[in-house]
Amino acid sequence: MITVHHLNESRSQRILWLLEELEVPYEVQFYFRDPHTKMAPAELQRVHPLGKSPVITDDGRAIAESGAIIDYIVRRHGGDRLRPDPESKDYDEYMHWLHYAEGSASLPFIMLPIANSFGKLATPLRRRVDYELGLNLRYINERLRGREFLLGAALTAADVQMSFVGELAVNFADVSTLPDLAAWVARFQARPAYKAAIDRGGPYGLARG
Repeated sequence: MITVHHLNESRSQRILWLLEELEVPYEVQFYFRDPHTKMAPAELQRVHPLGKSPVITDDGRAIAESGAIIDYIVRRHGGDRLRPDPESKDYDEYMHWLHYAEGSASLPFIMLPIANSFGKLATPLRRRVDYELGLNLRYINERLRGREFLLGAALTAADVQMSFVGELAVNFADVSTLPDLAAWVARFQARPAYKAAIDRGGPYGLARG
């Protein structure tokens, strides 16, 4: 059985959501951030050398990084659900979102608090971060226009992978001009499987409603 090594208030919440959508049995091993540093505890390094979450263990192996975990779960346990046909053009778009989420879209959110911590000294960096943030959020919003989910009418694991970016956007950015992105987040957060994952994973500050 899959074990999700789940760090509170982290990206691992989306792995719980994926498993709930697929109705794949799993166990949760809980870890909690240091209340002062907000860092993951050292115990996670016993699971994987990076000591970060998400990480899953399954069939004697440990798998880290959200995109790799999602791909593994869908391939090994998904029964061809929540992904397009690998021979289709939609699959190429699907893979784009799996990589884009952590490759480009998350970076401005990582850099933003760093830039803010340096105050006026980081003004040039803040300008670049603001530019990249706006660029990426407008891109996501445009790709969602006329669609319920990233690939069309049906949820895929691409939405699960991108969900953390969407949640950061509606919580920490101005989405007043990004109605399609905001509606997408509200739509997936209303799903029963998403709510079931919150019940399993515990309090999650990026969830609304």
